[in-house]
Amino acid sequence: MNPGKAGRRGDALRSRKSGVLRAFERAYACDAGRVARIGLLVMVGALAASRAGQATAQTAAMLDERVTQQSIADTICRPDYVDAVSPPVDVMMQHKQRLLAERGIGADDSADYALDRRVPVLLGGSPDAPANLDLLPWAGTSGERRKARFVVHLKHCVCEGKLSLSDAQAAITGNWSAAYAGFGRDSCDVSGVNVATGSHDGEP
Repeated sequence: MNPGKAGRRGDALRSRKSGVLRAFERAYACDAGRVARIGLLVMVGALAASRAGQATAQTAAMLDERVTQQSIADTICRPDYVDAVSPPVDVMMQHKQRLLAERGIGADDSADYALDRRVPVLLGGSPDAPANLDLLPWAGTSGERRKARFVVHLKHCVCEGKLSLSDAQAAITGNWSAAYAGFGRDSCDVSGVNVATGSHDGEP
């Protein structure tokens, strides 16, 4: 055989082998990229589900299991319900003092703060679960006085059958101050209000 031809055939064979190898490497890299992207999506999904589960568990810890949509007539819609389930004042003051100490708020400023329930008793919140207790300043747009007005309004909506209990709880545990600003004074319709931001649908 002609040595020149043999050499050219060898070069062609090596070139084909090299091309096949490069194609395999590209395919492997592509598959590896897809696997990595799928893995990332799975991790993001798992993290989101975990956070959603934590948020649900946290909200559940704030609620009074006696209060459901089916039991509102016998619980929060009764005029005497809050008085019937609320702990003694001295017990609640102990909770307030604990929270003040945890946040480094001195005795001179303690009167400026109210012991708040994240989900108020009027909306099915636990009267004394630690997870449901917080401090809010009395005054201001995010203060306890303004929140109390919103709570009473939401409670009337629930008891009149114009708003579900779960929607009222979502409104008060979200950005309630902004939601209150976007809420019609005489309305119980939250369908157009983003309870996370308080804005109406279509607004930034």
